[in-house]
Amino acid sequence: MSKRYEYRFTPVMVIKEQEKSEAEMAYKQSVSVFEKVATALYDALKKKEDLLEFQQQKMQSGLSIVEMHNYANFLVSMEKKIAELQNKVMQARSKMDWFENKLIEVSLEYKKYEKMKERDFETFLKEEDRLEMIQLDEISQISFYNKEAR
Repeated sequence: MSKRYEYRFTPVMVIKEQEKSEAEMAYKQSVSVFEKVATALYDALKKKEDLLEFQQQKMQSGLSIVEMHNYANFLVSMEKKIAELQNKVMQARSKMDWFENKLIEVSLEYKKYEKMKERDFETFLKEEDRLEMIQLDEISQISFYNKEAR
């Protein structure tokens, strides 16, 4: 008597689940890229700090003009690299934020379909119970009429 439950939006849910998985992967990849670029920036800043400290120590012990010039040139190139890495970090952060928002949006959309499925299943169960009660009532009426007829 009982029919099998089938949710009418199952194909849509499958697509939404795929979109959610793709968004999760894209977000994780953007986080990975951000971490990689941020680590490179940190390393460059640390290297610059170490260079300045080393240069300060060398200046106290005596430093030739050529060495000072070389350190200054290296410092300029480090600052260019740091500026470039800061731009890359900002870009990676904005990409990561965009993918995070996309993931949130897709996840909420999927949750809506899950909630609709839960409600639909509850409605299905209530209808099954109602039909079962009708069937039991019919059986008891038939039984009653059969006893009356004897």
